[in-house]
Amino acid sequence: MAKLHFNYSAMNAGKSTALLQANHNYMERGMQTILFTAGIDDRAGRGVIKSRIGIDTQAIAFEKSDDLAKIVRAQKGDQAIGCVLIDEAQFLTRKQVRQLTDLVDQDDIPVLTYGLRTDFRGETFEGSQYLLAWADEIREIKAICSCGKKATMNARVNADGEIEKDGVQIEIGGNERYISFCRKCFSKAGALNT
Repeated sequence: MAKLHFNYSAMNAGKSTALLQANHNYMERGMQTILFTAGIDDRAGRGVIKSRIGIDTQAIAFEKSDDLAKIVRAQKGDQAIGCVLIDEAQFLTRKQVRQLTDLVDQDDIPVLTYGLRTDFRGETFEGSQYLLAWADEIREIKAICSCGKKATMNARVNADGEIEKDGVQIEIGGNERYISFCRKCFSKAGALNT
């Protein structure tokens, strides 16, 4: 039975690596997969899923206006789809998460999503909010804070390394812009607005 999975974590936990490994496992067994990544994140190139350990693959770059179920059904044709995998799932819209539930419930296609739970202010992203609400399976991928505890929060820093408390929710960046913290260190650093 197909399920909608949400694999989430703070930054730098290996979400893309886990997605690429899952994709490899399906392909190794001769199953067709369809991969998506957010078009807004083009750090590795548009439509490229790349892990920090250096492995990458091509994917379909999705935009907020895309109908993911329609794209999958068009790609499917007469072939069975083993799995749909989505990187940067926090950038999905509510409507797109609903489309993913339709792929699972109506088309019996497993969907594995990977993304952040919260932004630099500790607020959920739209995609994450609805994946947390509607996914059949939710799994946290562990990240580590500099204090050694489990990191659950993402802080945004400026060029001087100072914590940013305000700004637009979505600003693409990697280690140069974001630091993963446990909640205690996140609060201690002054990142948690009240």
